[in-house]
Amino acid sequence: MLLALARPEIDLAAITTVAGNSTLDNTTRNALSVLTLVGRTDVPVASGAAAPLQRELITAPNVHGGSGLAGADLPAPAVDVASDDAAAFMAQLVRQSQVPITLVPTGPLTNVAQFQARFPDEFRRLESICLMGGSITEGNVSASAEFNIWVDPEAARAVFESGLPVTMIPLDVTHQALVSLTDADRMEAFGNRTGIVFADLLRFFALFHIERYGWQGAPIHDAVAVANVALPDMVERRAYRVDVETVSELTRGRTVVDLHGVSRRAPNAQVGIRIDQPRFVEVLLDAVAQFP
Repeated sequence: MLLALARPEIDLAAITTVAGNSTLDNTTRNALSVLTLVGRTDVPVASGAAAPLQRELITAPNVHGGSGLAGADLPAPAVDVASDDAAAFMAQLVRQSQVPITLVPTGPLTNVAQFQARFPDEFRRLESICLMGGSITEGNVSASAEFNIWVDPEAARAVFESGLPVTMIPLDVTHQALVSLTDADRMEAFGNRTGIVFADLLRFFALFHIERYGWQGAPIHDAVAVANVALPDMVERRAYRVDVETVSELTRGRTVVDLHGVSRRAPNAQVGIRIDQPRFVEVLLDAVAQFP
């Protein structure tokens, strides 16, 4: 969110929330709290789906804490949501916008799939979708699946099969976007409240990655999708066919990326494979430094 607000290349029209890493109540409150922290309560927030399309919601408190953004003292929200129907809110934005809109989903794709099903005409007017999710080689919630896709694979399948231009920013590239504990110290040294809060958030998030991977920091997954929209030369991408597994429980949510065209099916996504990590870190820190 901070990167989207800070970059001049992006006009952030709205934020929608969805259940995923945490419950919908938590993710909505967290979005409103972050906007309150940085003084941008002018950006409307619409809450969306409280559960996946067909499955029971499973959250990730072991990674993100019980609140979904543990580790820092965030202010109470100064505003309420603009709508409790994210799909209808997105459709209204598309109808009213004078320029094409790009969606940047960084959680399960439930809201986007509902938008597609309920408002197909407005959905087809989107310029593109750049999502953080999926994986070419490894999983993080299972041996084969990334969390956002795994939570609602049916929604993900609908999005990949939608026919819109889709960019997938997978674990393979976000795991390269490591922000170190030293970088957290740099954030804190800015002396602004935002820097202090986000340094604390990074330190908490790093605990999981230190234990699982031995990394002295954490990958800031979602910001890579935003960076790809703002600065397209930061992430190297290739066109591949991507299919989502929805049947097998062993490989539930697996994004099957056809690297060598074995299926002979046309590519349906641009897939991130590499990022300029030093540049990404500096762009991210610059964004944190811009706020109070």
